[in-house]
Amino acid sequence: MGYLNNQVITVDAILTKKGRELLAQNDGSFRITQFALADDEIDYTLYNPTNPSGSAFYGQAIDNMPLLEAFPDESQTMKYKLATLPRGTAVLPVLDIGYAGITLAQGASLSITPQTLNYLGNSTAFETSGYTATIADVRTMATFNGVGIQSTAATAQNSTSTTTLGTNVSSTVIGSQINLRATTVNTLFGSNSVLNTTVTFVGLDSGARITIPITITQTTAL
Repeated sequence: MGYLNNQVITVDAILTKKGRELLAQNDGSFRITQFALADDEIDYTLYNPTNPSGSAFYGQAIDNMPLLEAFPDESQTMKYKLATLPRGTAVLPVLDIGYAGITLAQGASLSITPQTLNYLGNSTAFETSGYTATIADVRTMATFNGVGIQSTAATAQNSTSTTTLGTNVSSTVIGSQINLRATTVNTLFGSNSVLNTTVTFVGLDSGARITIPITITQTTAL
């Protein structure tokens, strides 16, 4: 990882590990259809409305911040995507999935129904377009799918959600309910008794995001 020269306009485009996996399959599953913008590197507390040089310099410290080069770990990049909310929005929407962390025994199942708080004037709401859920290491799941959303995007995304080449890559599904079942493969544990990963939920309408840890505990041979 390195820094880009922020004095020039640079387009630094790479494939993530997940993108490389899809490209290597050579089956048409690698398709770039959308883009998003994010501001992960920006510290907005540096905005200084008391700058003695005047209003044109209030954001000078932000403008001078270094930008990171693109890097291939899709679970660590673009965490803070830009979203459009109605004018006058006073509080940002946040996601509630009912868990601060998840622990599953081998083979155990769990269904999660995300909710969005502080969205469109409602204290609690379910987003029409649903939610994406991204598991950082798909090998830790025997089942990982989304249900409840019938859109074309959801159908296309969910059709490839369990595809893996056996390497540590993420998987993303779309739904109003996310179903997980922990792996039953003992060899993944090696000499360890637990597997650790994360799952990230994003509201497709609000842009609200939450990441929580998942721990898979090894049981006796299944």
